[in-house]
Amino acid sequence: MRQRIVRLSLVGGVVVLALLLLLSMCGGGTKSGDKKDGAEPKKPVPTSTSTGTGPATQLTVPEAYTTRRGWELIGTSPDYAVSRTTGRLAYLERTAEGEYRLRTIESETGRAGWSGQSWRPPAGLHFPHLLTVTADDHEYFVTWSYGKVGPDAPAPAERIVSLDTYAVEDGSRRRVEVPWNEAPTVSGNGPGILIGDGGTGSAVVDPATGRVTQVPAAKLKYPKDCASCKRLTEVRGLTSKGLLLSGAREFWVQGGWFSRKNAPKGTDPRSGVPTSVTRGVLLAKWQLDKKSKRARTHEMWTVHDTETGKALVSVECHRPAIAPGQYPQAVLSPSGDYLVAGNLAFDLDAKKGFCFEDTDGSTSLVLASVTDEGTAYGATNVRNAADALAGGGFPALADVSAGTADTLSPNVRVPGGEGAEGVGLFRWTDEKDRQHLIGYPRAD
Repeated sequence: MRQRIVRLSLVGGVVVLALLLLLSMCGGGTKSGDKKDGAEPKKPVPTSTSTGTGPATQLTVPEAYTTRRGWELIGTSPDYAVSRTTGRLAYLERTAEGEYRLRTIESETGRAGWSGQSWRPPAGLHFPHLLTVTADDHEYFVTWSYGKVGPDAPAPAERIVSLDTYAVEDGSRRRVEVPWNEAPTVSGNGPGILIGDGGTGSAVVDPATGRVTQVPAAKLKYPKDCASCKRLTEVRGLTSKGLLLSGAREFWVQGGWFSRKNAPKGTDPRSGVPTSVTRGVLLAKWQLDKKSKRARTHEMWTVHDTETGKALVSVECHRPAIAPGQYPQAVLSPSGDYLVAGNLAFDLDAKKGFCFEDTDGSTSLVLASVTDEGTAYGATNVRNAADALAGGGFPALADVSAGTADTLSPNVRVPGGEGAEGVGLFRWTDEKDRQHLIGYPRAD
């Protein structure tokens, strides 16, 4: 396996207490040098369809899936990532020596794919984060963590964001280490890896070359005649034309489009606030035109194309009695045809949007995932999507194309997403506090 490292700062070793973690059925496919961790983890073997027994863990799942077939991984990282082009699923395991290794499986069958070399990140006591990014039509799995350069480094300037990018096809690896003073946000929703500080500071990493482009706040550009753009300015995303930014109101791409010129019909063009950015689209909240009869009670939610700013589809919802402290994160189906966020659901292909709320404007449904069939899963009486996926509240599903929702049996576990060929991906934590990732295929 090829490995490239881009070093932007001198990194010392990190002394970490070795943790003993027994992993069973974790994806193998060891390369040379992978056996140095002591006991070699078991490979995630797909259950034979002829036995009719399915994975060892038998969850109660929606009727669209069967538990008689599938695969199961035990002791994996909280995060996993799925390649849209190859169907490979990546996850992290902790080795017996307290290091970490990226492994892959075929999400349809559970068969082991390539695996990376083990390494020790700066934040060695916690699993690194994991995401995917697409640049120049090539997909990459990306792991990242944030911590001190060395075990005794006291100054904030000696902290780094450590990233490892892996080509999805063959696992070839490149390391990039970026000095970073603040707790970072890292995303892969644009044509590169975006590191932000929650404000105006950002850096863009090219996953193919490792090149880092720092974008200081002093070089940010603002649209003309937009006073609100210069208040509470925040870097929100990355497009092929540049950074996507927002102010107290209104949002724009540097050198590209401006939200005021892309406001959906019937809204105040100076009121747009982006609430969530995901792969190629953003979800924004708009105030209705003051002349509208529902301007005092409703607001409009619109999905925009991040490359053009164009409004794709909108829906009106009641204003909440109290503004949320954090807006729900938008989630796309693997194909990108459907989007859900909280109690909102959009069929992007059919240009239809739905707001699941009671007649009095109250809401309780939170949608957490959506399939390429247009079926969204979530729960009622939960705070957020994470609670719904952890088994909280009362499970529910919605038909995004029809705009209908229904409850499920109270003990049903809903999927966090789907892999290749519609294999549902389910999380479960056992009594030993071990994370299980289970793939149940679609029912025949």
